Amino acid sequence: MIVDELKYKILEQFGFPPTPEQANALDVFARFMTDRNPHAVMILRGSAGTGKTSLSGAIVRTMKAIGQKVMLLAPTGRAAKVFSLSSGSPAFTIHRRIYREKAFSGVDGQFNLNDNLYTDTLFMVDEASMISNLGLGGTTFGSGCLLDDLVHFVYQGHNDRLMLIGDKAQLPPIGEEESPALHAAMLEGYGLSVYECDLNEVLRQSEKSGILYNATMIRQMITHDDITQLPKIHFSGFSDIQQMPGAELIEALADSYHHVGLDDTIVVTRSNKRANIFNQGIRNMVLDRDEELSQGDILMIVKNNYYWMEEERKKLSEERRVKSEETAFGGRRESQFNGLANHKVPSSKFQVQSISNHKVQSSKFQVPSNEVQSKELPAFLANGDRAKVLRVRRRIDLYGFRFATLLLQFPDYDNYELEATVLLDTLTSEAPALTHEQQEQLFRQIEEDYQDIPLKADRMKAIRQDQFFNALQVKFAYAVTCHKAQGGQWAHVYVDQGYMTDDMLTPDYIHWLYTAFTRATEKLYLVNWPETQTVTS
Repeated sequence: MIVDELKYKILEQFGFPPTPEQANALDVFARFMTDRNPHAVMILRGSAGTGKTSLSGAIVRTMKAIGQKVMLLAPTGRAAKVFSLSSGSPAFTIHRRIYREKAFSGVDGQFNLNDNLYTDTLFMVDEASMISNLGLGGTTFGSGCLLDDLVHFVYQGHNDRLMLIGDKAQLPPIGEEESPALHAAMLEGYGLSVYECDLNEVLRQSEKSGILYNATMIRQMITHDDITQLPKIHFSGFSDIQQMPGAELIEALADSYHHVGLDDTIVVTRSNKRANIFNQGIRNMVLDRDEELSQGDILMIVKNNYYWMEEERKKLSEERRVKSEETAFGGRRESQFNGLANHKVPSSKFQVQSISNHKVQSSKFQVPSNEVQSKELPAFLANGDRAKVLRVRRRIDLYGFRFATLLLQFPDYDNYELEATVLLDTLTSEAPALTHEQQEQLFRQIEEDYQDIPLKADRMKAIRQDQFFNALQVKFAYAVTCHKAQGGQWAHVYVDQGYMTDDMLTPDYIHWLYTAFTRATEKLYLVNWPETQTVTS
């Protein structure tokens, strides 16, 4: 009975009759949530156009309506923003929730796995195909294996459980042949009872979309081991997918920037080198920007940075201390203080029971969850985060490098504003970030300024707190690689695959192409697409 009741409530939020695959997914979810096994996990795999986003959004709204605590997570800030918009609830990056920074950080920061204080909470993770488990990023975060840490974090809590949502046709994490978080056998290896389902049927309303039609065709190629030809793209009869000669790109991008904005337009390329070429061309020929860096430019962080958010937390802590003192002594905040003193805190006797205890609560018993507001500061600025330049305050040449102080706005973090020192040398370099040699050069040059500190430990600590040593490494973000774009969506997407031949056809390329296509929500432009890869009729 509880299973049917839960399915009915989700269907109310869904709004239209489900397909057989969607109905099966709802049945699997209801059984997953009512399973008394404390180590149950669910995988929802869904391809583009199958209704995965609509279904997960309906699940979130239902859970909130019946008082079930839900925590929405995603691997990146952009993916979290997309998940939040589709579900109508705040979403956070995985790293913001499961890690905490050590009291004393090294050069690259060090984060330990946090204690899970959540109870009776459903953790829903979108874009789970991006979750790696190889530890290629070292041990900066926990064990270095994100999936291991995520599973450990969730199931150390009281009656918490995990739902992983993703598309197995997208690019897997770098260095892995498939996405471990979407693989049932991988999760069973943790001792978990796995519920899984797949959505593969493209909805009728999606069949009119050239983006989804071609994405589905590409996805079907992934399951074939005998691929001998590059995929041929269909354009005829579709208004949302278009070939774009290189000569028309400037005018087309200018039109997209005018109609949907800089933040909703992106060029996707196959390499950092080509992304750099596109970024320079866009700034010079489309945006008419001659200066090295200008107000309004869109930047991408290309190396994790822990220093600046820690400085922000220090500032906020000091501001709160001052405000607290003002409140304690009356002043302008006396009325607010009195209001808070009279505020009634809900009694603990109304705590919502977990669905797994077979009690679906009425929506009238709304209980405050342990969610944190979306405006909470991120733990760090991550590789791939985007920022808009609001103001260029000063430029300085120092230590053999070029720096600038910028006021930045982060659209994927509720437009949070931050003043930070930025390294200009990485803007146009072909390397992804500073090379090891350049990083070493910067360290040695800064070290000379601290030679008056006798103890090496104190000297290293001072260097680690130096604003120039911790300068943000950035690149322009008008054009990015597909890995950088993964998890995000833009209204207008321009795809440049570069030169391709049949002998370059690999499963990685097919995953790349599918992922690039599915970043677009309104219009997809294929730049300089070869005629050999098109269907003429």
